[in-house]
Amino acid sequence: MNDELPGPPVTTPRTSQPTPTTVSAPAVAPGGAAPGRLGSLGPVGLVLAGGISVQFGAAVAVTLMPRAGALGVVCLRLFAAAVILLVVCRPRLRGHSRADWGTVVVFGVTMGAMNGLFYEAVARIPLGLAVTLEVLGPLALSVLVSRRLVNALWAALALAGVFLLGGGDFSGLDPVGVGLALGAGAMWATYIIFSARTGRRFPQADGLALAMAVAALLFLPLGIAEAGGKLLDPTTLALGSSVAVLSSVLPYTLELLALRRLPAHTFAVLMSLEPAIAATAGFLILDQALSAAQAAAVALVIAASIGAVRTQAGRRGRANGLQEAGKGSAS
Repeated sequence: MNDELPGPPVTTPRTSQPTPTTVSAPAVAPGGAAPGRLGSLGPVGLVLAGGISVQFGAAVAVTLMPRAGALGVVCLRLFAAAVILLVVCRPRLRGHSRADWGTVVVFGVTMGAMNGLFYEAVARIPLGLAVTLEVLGPLALSVLVSRRLVNALWAALALAGVFLLGGGDFSGLDPVGVGLALGAGAMWATYIIFSARTGRRFPQADGLALAMAVAALLFLPLGIAEAGGKLLDPTTLALGSSVAVLSSVLPYTLELLALRRLPAHTFAVLMSLEPAIAATAGFLILDQALSAAQAAAVALVIAASIGAVRTQAGRRGRANGLQEAGKGSAS
């Protein structure tokens, strides 16, 4: 990994994750191995399967909220995911500097805040719209760090989608839910930065496992305060564990396998389809149908995200070509 800010936005999840990761730091996955049958899906199939898993996991989480509340669901998801990752990764606790621990703590706090804001948002607005608003965070980060004029076009396209999504004033949507989704997007952008920094300081998925534990400990008192003894209900525990597997553990594994054989920009383009997958999951599981205007808004944000990815990929490709040409002339 390098010291540059991440490039194109990706969604995981997010959430996300948002296990949401950056395309330049794909090594955030448990273990690094999976059954050979998964690889037979092909890299594109693996990415799509991971995206479907994340968003359908989020839909399951929404059905769990009447039992445990949004913060209770976040607590269950983070705690179960932390236990699984700590058991699988068995991260080494000694030999890390104070800066290492500071980075992983900030990463964990950011991860917890991202999940908390997102789940509070989907408790108020449809899942597909929440993911569409959330993806604006990574998209804004990509536009800001690229410093290219053409990215202003993608930003304008995304803003047009947001304007269309709210009908001009968001009167048809819960304003608190909209604000929470946008806050989750800001945390997602921060998550991307600290995911890369954590990946540089910790081997394999050790940093992710430790950060997940930090996030789980952060949300444990909040979950207990909201849900109390309901968190110990066997059905609630089972559903919370399934959300952790669907939204965290399984997607990380699938994406790691895919990134071994898939160009980073192709991966990012596929992940830009997350709002559409989320809208589908919301419709099938939660009966959340989008209006024609809302569907068009989702399409605009997806197009802006893909455009930003392709622009960044083209820039990197030209830079690599110039480097190779320079090497050739020097020799």
